Amino acid sequence: MATPYSSVQAWSDPAEHAASVTPSDTEDLTTPARGLYVGTPGDVKVITIHGETVTFPNVPVGILPVRATRVYDTDTTATDIVALW
Repeated sequence: MATPYSSVQAWSDPAEHAASVTPSDTEDLTTPARGLYVGTPGDVKVITIHGETVTFPNVPVGILPVRATRVYDTDTTATDIVALW
């Protein structure tokens, strides 16, 4: 899958775009994220850019470095999530 951040060299490179995430069990993110900012701690369930479904338990406030195409509503308890790309 081609991504708009394929030229990013390192995770430490800053994101160029950000958008609030509305978790959904049926809708993908408009643009695949190269990371998620979590504003309120909790579990985050995603589909990765390669199609794996995984739940990250007890994610603290901060950056979750995962390339994701969807953030699920079901099983996601973290809030104030922002997609970065």
